[in-house]
Amino acid sequence: MLYIIGLGLGDEKDITLRGLEAVQKSQKVFIEAYTSLLSFGISSDGLSTLKEMYNLLQEKLYGKSITVADREMVEEKADDILLEATSSDVAFLVVGDPFGATTHTDLVVRAKKLGVDVKVVHNASVMNAIGVCGLQLYRYGETVSLPFFTDTWRPDSFYEKIQRNRKLGLHTLCLLDIRVKEPSLESLCRGKKQYEPPRFMAVSVAIEQLLEVEQMRGENAYTEDTTCVGFARLGSEDQLVVAGSMKQLLEVDFGPPLHCLVIVGDTHPVEEEMLDFYKLAKKQGQA
Repeated sequence: MLYIIGLGLGDEKDITLRGLEAVQKSQKVFIEAYTSLLSFGISSDGLSTLKEMYNLLQEKLYGKSITVADREMVEEKADDILLEATSSDVAFLVVGDPFGATTHTDLVVRAKKLGVDVKVVHNASVMNAIGVCGLQLYRYGETVSLPFFTDTWRPDSFYEKIQRNRKLGLHTLCLLDIRVKEPSLESLCRGKKQYEPPRFMAVSVAIEQLLEVEQMRGENAYTEDTTCVGFARLGSEDQLVVAGSMKQLLEVDFGPPLHCLVIVGDTHPVEEEMLDFYKLAKKQGQA
């Protein structure tokens, strides 16, 4: 049996009772560590620190040895995980909800093709936790991912999706890039992998890139005066939610990762009333 278990967003305590039961009866436990990360496991030291944190996690609650599954393991060695699941119970832990990333859908498809039974245990994810700001979930359009720009790669395919959402009056969730254990281009050219330091996109970087693309495209999909909501560490005790214009949010220090951003579409009066609690001007007045 392959159990794919959502961990929620904050820390090790967010696992459900059903998920914990599945972990404790599994012979092998993996935790996926590249589509997202538990807030308590993030630092500039990368996966070495993650391993230390997950060792603490297993001692504190789960009672199982946990293998950190990075991008290479999930994408290149998934068959090894599935092979173990043909003869024993294997738990594959995912931050958020199991189907928050297409990688995990692919894992289910491959498991079923091999005749491996799959059970999924759901949990909270960024896709529903963003409702905390008051914008109604059914008024969101297509979600977009914002990758880090480089000197030679500045993709803008997300622009049309945001533009379509805005024309329909819908809100847009922007998922911000996470780069953990990514091989450098230089090392790949030399044939010996060396990994870049981990990077987590901040709200300010996302807005800078969005405005750069708008300036290049010039189709007025959004402007620096467009209302947005910035989120940091959703689901954690110290989560931060701030609403304001793009220009205003550029000046906000959202602190440690993980961050995400919502570009606000047309709003209902009830949405406006709730969103007002998070407006930057109001927060500054209270301070």
